[in-house]
Amino acid sequence: MTRSTSSRLIVGAALRSPGWFALFVLASVTVNVIAVVVPSALAEVINAVFLGSGEGATVLRFGVLVAVAVLAQVLIVLSATGCCVAGTLWIRRRLVDHVLALPVRAASRFPTGELTTRLNADAASAGQLLVCLTGSVLAATTALAALVVLFGMSPWFGAVFALGVTPMILLAKRFLSCSTGLHLRYQQGLAALATLLHDALRGVRTIRAAGTADREVHRVLGPLPELAAAGDALWQVQRNMVWRAMLLVPLTELVVLAMAGFEVTNGRLTAAELLAVSGYLMLALGLFGQIDGLLGLAADRAGVQRVAEVLGTAPQRVTAVPRPLPDGTGALSFRAVTVVDGGHLLLDRVSLEVPGGASLALVGRSGAGKSTLAALVGRLVEPDQGTVLLDGVPLGELDPAELRAQVGYAFERPVLFGATVAEAIAPGTGSRRSLLVAAAPAADADTFIQRLPGGYDTALADIQLSAGEMQRLGLARAIAGHPRVLVLDDATSSLDTVTEAHIARALATGFAGRTRLLVAHRAATAARADLVAWLDDGRIRAVGPHVELWPDPRYRAVFGPESLEQW
Repeated sequence: MTRSTSSRLIVGAALRSPGWFALFVLASVTVNVIAVVVPSALAEVINAVFLGSGEGATVLRFGVLVAVAVLAQVLIVLSATGCCVAGTLWIRRRLVDHVLALPVRAASRFPTGELTTRLNADAASAGQLLVCLTGSVLAATTALAALVVLFGMSPWFGAVFALGVTPMILLAKRFLSCSTGLHLRYQQGLAALATLLHDALRGVRTIRAAGTADREVHRVLGPLPELAAAGDALWQVQRNMVWRAMLLVPLTELVVLAMAGFEVTNGRLTAAELLAVSGYLMLALGLFGQIDGLLGLAADRAGVQRVAEVLGTAPQRVTAVPRPLPDGTGALSFRAVTVVDGGHLLLDRVSLEVPGGASLALVGRSGAGKSTLAALVGRLVEPDQGTVLLDGVPLGELDPAELRAQVGYAFERPVLFGATVAEAIAPGTGSRRSLLVAAAPAADADTFIQRLPGGYDTALADIQLSAGEMQRLGLARAIAGHPRVLVLDDATSSLDTVTEAHIARALATGFAGRTRLLVAHRAATAARADLVAWLDDGRIRAVGPHVELWPDPRYRAVFGPESLEQW
């Protein structure tokens, strides 16, 4: 799968700008054809000048060749840049789209640092691979054409050169194979370093408060030895390749020119033809000059493999012809749902019916499966077995965009996007201010937003929000689109009980007839719900109103002492 993904990626990147790529190929072929012609043309110029016959026309033709070659060289630079930029942008867009379409568990395989390096350096390498490979192939073709001409001038010239180039080809093949693996190791080390640094920066306040900066520096720099080892090994491979090539190049050149000089002294070659032999020899020796190109190709191949690894991860399944979601109030059905992650059973054949318009509290000890069950509603997690239905339609048969619009999520630690507070609640609020009017007061966020310097237009980067304020903004974002199902995954844990009760009443009024799922840790939160689903070790232990479950001491033990006192 990864190899086929890599091939499609390489070709697709070049074909993002077919005009630039075609121009690159045409200009490269022109330059290489002229390069093959120039030595003979130069010999003709010298003969014409010395013989004094037709030198004007010969020099003019040679000048035209040089001018065309210069123009084509300029076009190569322009077209290669255009092609690589377009290909890189396409790969980055495709990579971002694919990652955002992955199920949460699949996306979590790639830490932030990994995705950052693959999106930047690796995508750029993948975007230019076909251009670099085409250039290297054409350069090698030119060298082979020059070798054919040398054979034509004297079989001995070609034979000696072929004898010198054979070990070079074997070395190049081995070098490319070793370098690709070493580049992969090096990029993996960079990604690990980036991931650790990202985690440390996110927790910089905790690090400073705990006084563990020195320990964190040591942890962040942990991948450096492996990174240094990969870099050193890469340099060793390159060094071994270069010194062997640099030994073969002058040796081959010396032998061929010595034989050509011998032919001149014997009268079998003219001085002009000796110059042509020297020119074709330089072209043929271009094979040896591909070392830097091979190093670049090895890095580009590694980049393609790393991007293809992400693109080869199966995205969320999408039905070819999605079913429309009928009118409804958000009735949910969980039918024998099983979820396994890394061999750990998170949910075990869970069956649960949630009436449309009801509020359901999910309670249980840590690790009981509450958040996993809540994540199934919006397909943030896919069931390994079983089916989840929304208003009678299996979630897998719905258009993902429609499902996202009908299922709103608020989390314990929301991440806010957008430049302003308004955009964080309802993106594109220029024409959607009405959404804020209902969403912010329902989340008890309107009061503190109005106190900000710019109100709803305050830039997020200019303010420091408390954990409770962040949760209220996240809740406002979840309800702004008025989805038929609202999932609150511990989304009010940082709020005091009075504020939480106020929000619960506002939602009960504003969301009347809509379904609400609440991951609850407080007894008071469970008590306000219509129903409670009590989970234990990935299974449904009981379903019913909180007041009916409360007499069971095992149910009461699910809540902490503080919640019991409040209740």
